[in-house]
Amino acid sequence: MAGVATKGSSLINRLLVQARPQLDVFLKYAKVELTPPTPADIPAIRQSIGNIIKGAKTGSYKNLSVREAWLNTLVTAEVIFWFYIGECIGKRHLVGYKV
Repeated sequence: MAGVATKGSSLINRLLVQARPQLDVFLKYAKVELTPPTPADIPAIRQSIGNIIKGAKTGSYKNLSVREAWLNTLVTAEVIFWFYIGECIGKRHLVGYKV
């Protein structure tokens, strides 16, 4: 039994040593990407929304490259998917609400 415990602890230690660099990279990006916006970010957000509205009115979206249009499509799809995942979590069912 003691042999199993030693092998298990050495296996866990090796796993932690191997996973540490990847975990450090994940935490580095998580601190930047997963933080909520600060009050200092609000003017930049408003300006970006204004640019989107202005681009829709003037038709500047027609001058996007294929890469930019594809990235915009992927971001929009991601937002929609997260919205629907939140809906499923909120109603606690995949289809419909319990009445």
